[in-house]
Amino acid sequence: MTLAELAVTITVLAALGLLASRFGLSAIPAYLLAGLLLGPNEPEFLSIIEPSEVTEFVAELGVIFLLFFLGLEFTLDRLRRSGMHLGIGGTIDLAVNAALGLVVGVAAFGFSFPALVLAGAIYVSSSAVAVKGLIDFRRLADDETDLVLAILIVEDIAIAFVLAFAGGGGGEVAETLELVAKAIAFIALSLAASRWLARPIDRLLDALPREFFLLFTFALLIGMSAISHSLGLSEAIGALMAGVILSDTIARSEIEERFLSFRDIFAALFFFVFGLSIDLEALSSVGWLIALAVVLGVAGKLGGTYAAARIGGFTPRQSVNAGAALVARGEFTVILAQVAATNPAISTAARRDLVAFAGLYVLATAIIGVVLMKESKRIGRRLFPTRPKLAVEGGAHGPRAP
Repeated sequence: MTLAELAVTITVLAALGLLASRFGLSAIPAYLLAGLLLGPNEPEFLSIIEPSEVTEFVAELGVIFLLFFLGLEFTLDRLRRSGMHLGIGGTIDLAVNAALGLVVGVAAFGFSFPALVLAGAIYVSSSAVAVKGLIDFRRLADDETDLVLAILIVEDIAIAFVLAFAGGGGGEVAETLELVAKAIAFIALSLAASRWLARPIDRLLDALPREFFLLFTFALLIGMSAISHSLGLSEAIGALMAGVILSDTIARSEIEERFLSFRDIFAALFFFVFGLSIDLEALSSVGWLIALAVVLGVAGKLGGTYAAARIGGFTPRQSVNAGAALVARGEFTVILAQVAATNPAISTAARRDLVAFAGLYVLATAIIGVVLMKESKRIGRRLFPTRPKLAVEGGAHGPRAP
């Protein structure tokens, strides 16, 4: 990628992202669409960017920053505050949507490792789209938002293990079990560091000049990603755990402020680069799969979350709002496919289908999810109208005279 090509890419990303925001949509589908338009796909006259080592490196940085910011939001105090919603909502969401995802995965790949990866990609909602929608539609103060955030927390925990599995699993049973053990140990140690090293890290960061503050944070992020990679896990797990370690520090807000621009730029480039790798010719083989996944995925989030909300004591209308907030899939679906695409245990054809599926599935569900979220209160009123109070005949003063 040359500087001229990079300039064109940034301009197109900005234009499509702005257009998406005008319609109240997430920018993620717009970035994927930009990759489809400018990449080595049809129409050929727009194909100006070819995947290369440079684009792969940019995409890797995008994944690292995305997962790092997710980890910064994952605090142990937040986990404890989620209480009942965490157990009920997260369990029902996992049971319903992972099961439906597995149905689609088995239909596509049989009882195999790619089927498990596909199940994870279908199961997990987009934290970015959900939180942005809650802000844009002024839902953060709604009671049911606590349930939405609790379900997203459980999905974040689950996806940490799925990412580790997607990047190195699928080989011999002993190797896969060893990988799972490494992932559990790595995540457990990171959680322990978040609990016990928060104050020493705060003192260190407070003592450092500002430029070294940034360098230390960046070194921790890249170092954790490198350690994760050396263990045979995905770099994304290391980035996620780096964020978790810093999530309970006083410096977290300053870290988010100083690194936000890096996240936004590299995340946009990551989705763009992923769009470059989507082979539209694979649509002929995965088109039916996408249609099936969209139907089951939307129904699973709406139905599963509605059931969890009703059990949690919310009204029918609030339950509809909660379900609509979780329909959109986004960054995790794409990241899972990207990580799986580097796994040699998955066949080339399956990797191509996973990438094509993820990009087009995100395009469909992100649009449907935002529309449903925008209209959920109106839908709730239509489905569950307020019953008019019956006029009481008679009363303390007897029946009304004709």
